Amino acid sequence: MNEAGERLDERLLRRTETFASDVSLIASEFLSGFQAIQRIDRPAVSIFGSARIAEGTPTYESARLTGRLFAEAGLAVVTGGGPGVMEAANRGAREGGGLSVGFNILLPHEQGLNPYCDIGLTFKHFYARKTMFVKAAEGFVIFPGGFGTMDELFEALTLIQTGKIGSFPVVLVDSDYWDEMLDWVRGEMLADGLVSPHDLDLLMVTDDPRKAVERITEMIGERRKEGSA
Repeated sequence: MNEAGERLDERLLRRTETFASDVSLIASEFLSGFQAIQRIDRPAVSIFGSARIAEGTPTYESARLTGRLFAEAGLAVVTGGGPGVMEAANRGAREGGGLSVGFNILLPHEQGLNPYCDIGLTFKHFYARKTMFVKAAEGFVIFPGGFGTMDELFEALTLIQTGKIGSFPVVLVDSDYWDEMLDWVRGEMLADGLVSPHDLDLLMVTDDPRKAVERITEMIGERRKEGSA
């Protein structure tokens, strides 16, 4: 993130006397994001995962295949537009002849817009950017990642659980990575009554990109049939 962007975010998280100008800047990012989403001419899936995954690793290649399979199935692929899993998914979508979308974020390190985005937009504010992932997509695929990936996963689950968005499919790819977290969710959250068994039904775990794509495309098809009935 450049110094101006960093100072802006710091100011927005403090009490300031510049509310009008701050709101104007945020509103302009939302407008740009909504205009970019209008250019997505087909159903879309948002794919999340770490920026630190290297090219050629199993996770990178799995995300690349997932992006390609979604493109071949007629879906647009939306990512955070950065390196790692995001680059892999965008790259696969490009290779599959589909529409590849990246909503990037200004950060002090790691993240620049990868070269595989047909539609690319860089945000200064996480909350504006995160809205675009949800508004653009009808399903979510989550690969291994750190705090940012967890934030995106649990925000998607919260919006679905509370009915703020429809019952969108959420697929976690790489059972070895996710199983321990899900064991904790069952052993702590579910055992203490903090989530319901139905909430866990929101998730599917797989190691096979083809199964992830099949799950998402089937559920999107079912929702569209219900909407037209």
